[in-house]
Amino acid sequence: MDKVRKTFDSWAQSGRAELMEVEHGKNVSKFLNTISFDKPFSFLDVGCGNGWVVRNIAKESNCKKAIGIDKSKKMIIQAKKKKDSKKEEFVHTDIESWKYRGKFDFIFSMEALYYSDSIEKALKRIYKLLKPGGQFFCGTDFYTDNKATARWADVMKIQMHLHSKKEWKEFFKNAGFQVKTKHIKDLKSRKKWKREFGTLFIIGTKI
Repeated sequence: MDKVRKTFDSWAQSGRAELMEVEHGKNVSKFLNTISFDKPFSFLDVGCGNGWVVRNIAKESNCKKAIGIDKSKKMIIQAKKKKDSKKEEFVHTDIESWKYRGKFDFIFSMEALYYSDSIEKALKRIYKLLKPGGQFFCGTDFYTDNKATARWADVMKIQMHLHSKKEWKEFFKNAGFQVKTKHIKDLKSRKKWKREFGTLFIIGTKI
């Protein structure tokens, strides 16, 4: 079993899944509130944890289905327990090996893509899973420009790929996306990484 999966399995049991929702919830909500969900849509969350984003998105009246995937089996067990609508579905898998035939209007991933063995492979797979004109929203607090989070990899002691905002944009362009970025800060937070740099969202549109 890989170390990333093992770590998140233990987090699912220790209450860290709920902590992640608290830690990232404010900035993620701020970001998602800028998206117009004005037409019927399908949604995928890559690295969904306990499913908190999927549950929120499923409440949108135009949401037809919202799927969450995670490589941690215990996170998926938690997500299934918390499920509160028929629109929600949770699958224990990673993005690279998931065999799914459909396409999505929106794909989302928060603090998950940098754990992939290959960000390039993961992005290619995500690109394929999007409908033309579909969008991928990738949120990360762990990037070189955010000096306050650079030590996370040493603390976590698991594979985490650290890249700059510029490098993230290159990954997206190389996968075929049109790219923009957005910073969402929590100005009232006591934590420097939330207050000064905030969450970097890379927005890729499939042409």
